Amino acid sequence: MNDRHPRPPGRGLVAAAAVAIIASAVAISAIARGYAEGTTRPSIAREQTLPTLTPQPPALMGDARRWRRLLWLLPASAGIAALGWAAAILSVPDWARWTLVGSALAATASMVIALLLGPGARRLAGVQYPLTAAERKQMTATERIEAVNAARHTLLQAATGLVVIGGVVFTAQGLWYTAESLETSRQAQLIAAQSQHTAEQGQITDRYTKAVEQLGSSKLDVRLGGIYALERLAIDSPRDHPTVYDVLAAFLREHDPQLEAKLPIEPATDIQAALTVIGRRNPALGGSAINLAGTRLRGANLPYANFRGAKLPYADLRGADLTGADLRSANLDSSKLRYAYLGDADLRNAELPNADLREVNLPDADLRGAFLGSADLREADLRDADLAGADLGNANLRGADLTGIVGITEQAIRSRARIDASTRF
Repeated sequence: MNDRHPRPPGRGLVAAAAVAIIASAVAISAIARGYAEGTTRPSIAREQTLPTLTPQPPALMGDARRWRRLLWLLPASAGIAALGWAAAILSVPDWARWTLVGSALAATASMVIALLLGPGARRLAGVQYPLTAAERKQMTATERIEAVNAARHTLLQAATGLVVIGGVVFTAQGLWYTAESLETSRQAQLIAAQSQHTAEQGQITDRYTKAVEQLGSSKLDVRLGGIYALERLAIDSPRDHPTVYDVLAAFLREHDPQLEAKLPIEPATDIQAALTVIGRRNPALGGSAINLAGTRLRGANLPYANFRGAKLPYADLRGADLTGADLRSANLDSSKLRYAYLGDADLRNAELPNADLREVNLPDADLRGAFLGSADLREADLRDADLAGADLGNANLRGADLTGIVGITEQAIRSRARIDASTRF
C-alpha cells in the first residue's frame, strides 16, 4: 500500500543539494569573518603601550584553533561527494540529475572561494593566526568599522564570484544538455524512420504476395482484384514498379489462348484489365521493356496506351484500337495488325519488318524513322502520315492511300516500295 504513491527519487537529493549550498554559504561567511579579524589588527603604537595585555598565543593553541576552524571541510567534502555519487549512480530523472551535478559544482566553487578568502588570504598577508579576544578589545571604533567594511566587501566579492561561476556552470550544462537532447531526438527520429520504413516494406511484401496469389485464382473477380492491387503497389512503391509489370506481362503470356483454340473477338476481361494497367505504367520509373512476344490480343482496346519499347514480335493485334498509342522503338516484327486502328499513334523508330498491316488505319500517324521493310500495307490508310526517314524497302503499298503524306516524296516511294495503279498519292 505504501508504493501506491511513490515519492520521486530526486526530491530528497535536491533538498540535500540545497542544504549543501547553504552550508557552503555559511562557511564563506565564517571564513570571511575570520579574514576580517585576521587582516585588521590594532596599531603598533597600542601594542607597544600595552605589551602585557596581548600575550602571543602558543603555537599549539593556534594550530588547534586553526584545525577546529577547518573542520567544516569534512561535512562539505562529504556532501559534495554524496552529490556526485548520486548524480552518477542513482536512477533519477534528468532534471534531478542536472540539479545534483550543478549543486556539487556550486558547493565545490563555494569551498574553494572560502579557502582562498580565509586561510589563503591570511597566509598571503603574513597573519598566521586570527585575532585573540584581547587583541579585538584593543581595536578602535575606526578599526572595527574598517573590519566590518572589509568583511562586507569580501562577502560581496565572494557572492559575485559564486554567481558568475554558477552562471557559467549552469549555462554550460544547459548548452550541453540541449545538444544531448537534440542528438537524442535526432537518433529517436532516425530509429522511428527506420522502423517505419521496415514496417512499410513488410506491408508492401505482404501486399505483393497476396496480389500474386489472387492472380492464380480460378475466380474472375479475384484475379481482377489482384491485377489492380499490383497496379496500386507499383504506384506506392516505385522500387517494385518494374517487378509488378513483369509479373503482369507474364500473366498475359501464360493466359494466352492455346494455338489450336479459336480466338475470341476481344480479350477476356482479366486479360484486357492487365493490358490496360500495363498501358498506364510510368516508363520514367525504369524497368525492362514489356515482353508480350507472340501473345494473341485480337481486338484489344488500348487507346493512348504506353507501349514504348515493348517487345511485340509475332503478336496478334488484329482489330486492336491503338489510337494515339505510344509505340516508339517498339518491336513489332512479323506482328499482325490487320484492321487495327493506329490514328495519331507514335511509331517513331518502330521495328515493323514483315508485319501484316493490311487495311490498317494510320491517319496522322508518326512513322519517322520506322522500319517497314517487306511490310504488307495493302489497302492501308496512311493519309497525312509522317514518313520522314522511314524505310519502305520492298514494302507492299498496293491500294494504299498515301494522300497528304509528308517527309518523303512520291518518287522515293515508287523507287523503294511496291505499288500499283490503285495506290493513291
